[in-house]
Amino acid sequence: MVSVPAVVIAAPASGSGKTTLATGLIGALRRAGHQVAPFKVGPDYIDPGYHGLAAGRPGRNLDPVLVGEDRVVPLYRHGARGCDIAIVEGVMGLFDGRIDENRSDAIAEGSTAQVAGLLGAPVVLVVDARGHSQSLAALLHGFATFDSSVRLGGVILNRVGSERHEQVLRAACDRVGLPVLGSLPRMAELEVPSRHLGLIPAVEHGAAATAAVDAMTELVAAHVDLHAIVAMAVGSVSGDAWDPVAELAAAEHCAREAEPVSTAEGPLVAMAGGSAFTFGYAEHRELLAAAGARVVVFDPLFDELPDGTAGLVLPGGFPEEHAGQLSANDRLRNAVADGAASGLPIHAECAGLLYLTRSLDGHPMAGVIDADAEFGPRLTLGYRDAVALHDSVLWRAGARVRGHEFHRTRLSRTGAENAAWGWRAPGSVAEGAVVGQVHASYLHTHPAGNPDAIARFVSAASRFDH
Repeated sequence: MVSVPAVVIAAPASGSGKTTLATGLIGALRRAGHQVAPFKVGPDYIDPGYHGLAAGRPGRNLDPVLVGEDRVVPLYRHGARGCDIAIVEGVMGLFDGRIDENRSDAIAEGSTAQVAGLLGAPVVLVVDARGHSQSLAALLHGFATFDSSVRLGGVILNRVGSERHEQVLRAACDRVGLPVLGSLPRMAELEVPSRHLGLIPAVEHGAAATAAVDAMTELVAAHVDLHAIVAMAVGSVSGDAWDPVAELAAAEHCAREAEPVSTAEGPLVAMAGGSAFTFGYAEHRELLAAAGARVVVFDPLFDELPDGTAGLVLPGGFPEEHAGQLSANDRLRNAVADGAASGLPIHAECAGLLYLTRSLDGHPMAGVIDADAEFGPRLTLGYRDAVALHDSVLWRAGARVRGHEFHRTRLSRTGAENAAWGWRAPGSVAEGAVVGQVHASYLHTHPAGNPDAIARFVSAASRFDH
């Protein structure tokens, strides 16, 4: 059985309008009666939130770097189950991916082009038309011929200035034989507010995010040929869908080291959510549940630690934007500190790491990690090939993991906790902290690429003595 047909939305460069087009296309197809599966290439956590609003189902990521090339199609098939079409938004420019001087391939690892090839899906190129005229033909010719394994199915012109401008651009597309599937006028009011790490997450933007998605949907429905998009979609790859239960069973680490969950109902794993903790993958909760955990999502801005918590997950997000409110919830901060002291298994990534420090921009935090955090002047961004430096609730020392950093905060440390990770960047980097049953780090990992770590965490939670 072949996969659900897909179309990949790509661009020559970042900032061309991929998110507006992809989100609006998902919404317009849904309004037209389709069940749409939304995907994002790469480790982005923000765009899938807008995709999810438009689709009415979770937005998911496809990242060959973090999960391995062999898992991309199974994860796609899992996320597209029950749908009749998938829209996959690309990352950066079509051929942009992980920079590796040791590789000479035209298709970079983690690029939109690589994922489109793995899915066997056609690419629609979104072009920011500002400043373009007849020379657009040369740009399109280059993208169409750069690698024969990537099939451009057509072009969507974005931010077109006038009818005359559109006529010139359409003529340029005709010259290289690429159909124009849509032409969108400049619409400044559709700009979604952003901050230092990109768009403001949909869950933070609330009703305004819903209104923005509705406006994107209206714009695409009025200016894009939906029938042509649907007709172009291809589902040419076959294979099994990703199965969290099967992944756990097959994980060598799971089979050798993680003890089976012994409680009748499974341990309760509390996962932070809400406006401050928005960075995460849908597969994380699915794997936790498959490993036997009962997952409860709570909001650290308002809630207390759920009764009976035997494991705590603090994912990434924007705690620096909510530091005062997080600090004001002292009942939760104290409960987390007490839990850590008593051996509560805690998995903290990025925002979670910041929450566990003594303070964040001067606001008291949980004080589990002997460090202070502050907003910094420089963005830290990129994939990392990391090795676990010490045994932890997630990994054995020596485990090798691919992760991703994405933050603009920094720590000033005075403690001597064991570092969680080491890598070369160049030079030697030691990052994060392992304190008892706490694993805290800036490094984001994808649970689908590390199912053994999830099994190990849930096993530890099942042994926690309240």
